[in-house]
Amino acid sequence: MTRLSKLYQIAQDNQIEVDCFDLGKREALSLMDEEGLCYIAIDPFQLTSTRDETLKLAHELGHCVTGSFYNLYATVDCRRKHENTADKWAVNQLIPAEMLDEAVAEGYTEVWELAEHFDVSEEFMRKAVCLHVHGNVAVELYF
Repeated sequence: MTRLSKLYQIAQDNQIEVDCFDLGKREALSLMDEEGLCYIAIDPFQLTSTRDETLKLAHELGHCVTGSFYNLYATVDCRRKHENTADKWAVNQLIPAEMLDEAVAEGYTEVWELAEHFDVSEEFMRKAVCLHVHGNVAVELYF
């Protein structure tokens, strides 16, 4: 089973509906209704690859599984908190600490090498390194 298939299985297991929509300026989004049900919309016209779909779905599932949502009127720090929570969930799903440790032991030490090895973007890889080394996803502090 591919990573993408596993993510769709997580969505199904958690009764999270994932649909394709033309979202205009947004690539993907998630929301929770008043009954606590989660929905994810992904714009297939804005996806560049399977990797891109995987990263977007993982992030949006992170919002749903952790309940990390905010509204349009939320402060910037509140939004960042919820985005970071979703990113942490996504990192732990796609690149658990043990897998990162194994890759480094195999000689993958540069961010670009690790990104290629795990088939993620360099931006996502920096978040994974920060989370597993420093305990947060504040890449601006370390890179």
